[in-house]
Amino acid sequence: MITVILKHLVPVFLLMHLSVAVCATPAPADILPQELVRDTSSRMLSALRDEQDAIKNNPGRLYELVSDIVLPYFDFRRMSQWVLGKNWRTATPDQRERFVEEFRKLLVRTYGTALSEYADEKIIYLPFAASNDARMVTVRTEIEQGGSTIPISYSMYNSSEGWKVYDVAISGVSLVTNYRSTFGTIIRDEGMDSLIKQLVERNNAVTDG
Repeated sequence: MITVILKHLVPVFLLMHLSVAVCATPAPADILPQELVRDTSSRMLSALRDEQDAIKNNPGRLYELVSDIVLPYFDFRRMSQWVLGKNWRTATPDQRERFVEEFRKLLVRTYGTALSEYADEKIIYLPFAASNDARMVTVRTEIEQGGSTIPISYSMYNSSEGWKVYDVAISGVSLVTNYRSTFGTIIRDEGMDSLIKQLVERNNAVTDG
């Protein structure tokens, strides 16, 4: 079941990557969300071009770059809490930590493998409006693809370390909602440990492959 949902969400993972971050140094806390998205996405594309040969010779380099670039700008723990919903509250501390780690690897490795297919898409930034003291905002973009556009929205909140992404929606469909349904079914039928085991197996398969 995990493999099925990954097939349909690969573009989401890549677009998250292209539109949010490029360097491992966190952005200043006072930078506006859309400025962060706009500025770092252009630098991200430059970085991909610079690393093209290295990635071709060593695909693992792509995962390293993705991990270094994305982690400072995504709150994987908050995403994990929202994805698991009520199951987060009933999970043990050990299960929570293992899930966060494997969920992070899942996202990083999945959209990393899609970079070569989607890296040339054009990003359109839609008008952004939010009060200066807003703690949570949505940055809306569109991706030009094959003569049509795909709306992508980034839900962000202002943390003590600056703006962080906690959810992404493509064509109005939330990443968190998609995974919550799939993971919830696995937990209900097989338990939390089984879900984590499936994530581990999926991540190891990508690494070994």
